[in-house]
Amino acid sequence: VQTVNQNNLQIHSFSTPQAEMSAEGTLGTLRGPLAFERPKRFRFQGGTLVTGPEVDLGSNDELFWIWMRRSPQRAVFYCRHDRFAVSPLRQVLPIGPDGLVEALGIEPLDPALPHQGPFPSKNGALEIRTLRETPAGPMTKIALIDPNRGVLAAQYVFDSQGKVVASSVVEEFRRDPLTGLTIARKLQLEAPPVGFRMKLDLGTVQINRLPGNPQALWTLPRYEDYPWVDLSEPQSAPGPGISSSGWNPIQNR
Repeated sequence: VQTVNQNNLQIHSFSTPQAEMSAEGTLGTLRGPLAFERPKRFRFQGGTLVTGPEVDLGSNDELFWIWMRRSPQRAVFYCRHDRFAVSPLRQVLPIGPDGLVEALGIEPLDPALPHQGPFPSKNGALEIRTLRETPAGPMTKIALIDPNRGVLAAQYVFDSQGKVVASSVVEEFRRDPLTGLTIARKLQLEAPPVGFRMKLDLGTVQINRLPGNPQALWTLPRYEDYPWVDLSEPQSAPGPGISSSGWNPIQNR
């Protein structure tokens, strides 16, 4: 835990001018700038050379949002962090901004949690098991640590029945030349219960360096003809394209 945290606690922010994000059943590979700043600030603006901007996924300390140009309901949907678990967005984004950052393996390991191990694993990694209480019930997280780099190489979350509910596997790391810190460069995320799979390539990611005016990155954006729609309140009436049984903002792609 101390070895992992020695690296992770020094990563306060990161950015890359050209991340690549692709998920099954969507628009293919989206490319664009991506940035993060602790504790909850995140922004990815992706598109393609042919169609232009397609998605804006962001988060600040209070809320997070998603804009998709091809959404059947033209809106910038946003939600408070503490309402995410019960909002319609949960059916579209099985991994929210917090989960995405955790999947990158840069969150410190809380020494106060009930960890078990480390145990040797079959592939030579070191395994740490952690019991976690979540809104969905007790979960077990298994983290695999690269013994050569001392960083998180893979993470698996199991429910009380022993089924995998989420996983992230790092395929390639990058050591930042200026800070000497290590971060995931390529990784694959999965949420088997909802058939979600995503690949993320951060490219030439830079640690503790943000571009331009960082505060502008964390501001809820405005897009012409796309009004803000707050999904935080359960009594809010869902509009076209959103229902309690499911919402797919790219169903008309």
